[in-house]
Amino acid sequence: FLHSRLVQLDEKNGNTKWQDAEKKELDQLNEYKTFKDKGKGHDPGSAYTRIHVHFVYAVKHDLRHKARLVAGGHMTDVDRESNYSGVVSLRSMRLALLVGELNGLTPMVGDVGNAYLEAETKEKVYFIAGPEFGHLQGHTMIIFKALYGLRSSGARYHETMSRTLKDMGFKPTLADPDLWYRDKDDHYEYLCVYVDDLMVLSKQPQEFFDTLMDKYGYILKGVGPPEYHLGGDFGRDPDGTLFWGAKRYVSKLMGNYERMFGSLPHKAPTPMVHEDHPELDQSELLDEFGVKKFQSLIGALQWCVTLGRIDIAVTVMGLSRFRAAPREGHLTRAQRVFGYLRKHPDAAIRFRKGIPDASGFIMPEHDWMYSVYGTECKEEKANFLPEPKGKTVRTVTFVDANLYHCKVTGKAATGILHLVNQTPIDWYTRKQATVETATYGSEFVAARTATEQIMDIRFTLQAMGVPVEEASYLLGDNKSVITSSTIPHSLLSKRHNALAYHRVRAAVAGGYLRFCHINSNQNTADMLTKALNGNDLWAHVKYLLFWQGDTMKKNNG
Repeated sequence: FLHSRLVQLDEKNGNTKWQDAEKKELDQLNEYKTFKDKGKGHDPGSAYTRIHVHFVYAVKHDLRHKARLVAGGHMTDVDRESNYSGVVSLRSMRLALLVGELNGLTPMVGDVGNAYLEAETKEKVYFIAGPEFGHLQGHTMIIFKALYGLRSSGARYHETMSRTLKDMGFKPTLADPDLWYRDKDDHYEYLCVYVDDLMVLSKQPQEFFDTLMDKYGYILKGVGPPEYHLGGDFGRDPDGTLFWGAKRYVSKLMGNYERMFGSLPHKAPTPMVHEDHPELDQSELLDEFGVKKFQSLIGALQWCVTLGRIDIAVTVMGLSRFRAAPREGHLTRAQRVFGYLRKHPDAAIRFRKGIPDASGFIMPEHDWMYSVYGTECKEEKANFLPEPKGKTVRTVTFVDANLYHCKVTGKAATGILHLVNQTPIDWYTRKQATVETATYGSEFVAARTATEQIMDIRFTLQAMGVPVEEASYLLGDNKSVITSSTIPHSLLSKRHNALAYHRVRAAVAGGYLRFCHINSNQNTADMLTKALNGNDLWAHVKYLLFWQGDTMKKNNG
């Protein structure tokens, strides 16, 4: 039925674009020997399950018409084993890009064409060919390759690609199994695998893709310097600094918004009105269509945050909690965020290699030998981690808490921003799980979370073979918490904060964390805990997301 409608649509448009897309897909499936044709009337037996297959259609961002044949995997029994293909985290990719820039590696991307078809399926399934298959209509077709839609296809492709990469000398890192590395004597090469999207960082990246094609027979598409990858824009500033932004994705969102509401959003100077509290909104609940609109907007905004729009993170966090039952006021607030993105679409993470000046970060030195921590809190380093190679990095983390962030539950918010050298690598904004009655408690909860994340980032870098400075810097604006964390003889007056208290102090005593005080107006994590006014927000995001070139020099950005 759908095929006949596509033919009618082509006839109406005076072309054969959809039929050509179907033919191209079927030709590729045949080229990969995806099916075993058993002819008409063949019964494969009870060991095989009959399923349906169908086409999924899309118009790509470059207006190409795409047809993908997908198996009805939902018709088979659920396997107890994991059947998914892992994906590299975007944090790991940002780390790899920074380390690559630091050590003179060139990033290059490529897409494995019909990736799943590189693997054979273990599932016993078949279907009866429909009219799309031309002269094969009515034939029994046993699925031989890991066709899209089968439950186990992701896992089969992942296994196949893993075998290939290991044969090429790559190893998965212990911190992220989809971030691979390869020893090249005085440095490491890195490979980020996001299902069929590959990004290699190497001094000879073309050689990697040539080997995949020539030796292993993979069909690759879009091989070249990264320009648009995983929804993000890549490029270089006039001074050569690599950036990763979301301008094209924001432009796409504006088009979707205009189709949804009939006009573009009004430009807004900030994502949220200063000191606004959406949890207090008592406007009318949205109807079914309004709920769908709100959920669509929030889902798109969450991916914007993932792509680096740190400036809208706390607003999106505050609105996301209302996805199940949003009100008219919540939809209006989400529309304002779109208005802010329309006004400021050019934000981007820039991979700045310089090591930040830490001379102003002061933490008094103390002897922790005779404290309860003694010498037992040193950072644990596994002896099977790769040998550190390349240039050393410094990590700096900003942390903040906003007491009574939620006026309904009384919970505070935690905001954390991690930089490696001068590059934002990870960010965190979330309501705390407990209700704290004083700033001291909420700040300690935030400091504990930041400490654990710092340990995670340090381990990830070490698993990549990156030399990391002996101590990471944690910067906060609460002197009481910092004093309690950095002086051996300090005492804890609130026992319910004991776990956070000891977690932070143990890291300081171990010598791998330096917890230092900064003024509140210098604490960039402030933008991750509350809705700031325009001037305060811009003071943080200007240098973080918009500035081009040296941040110490005057520049129009």
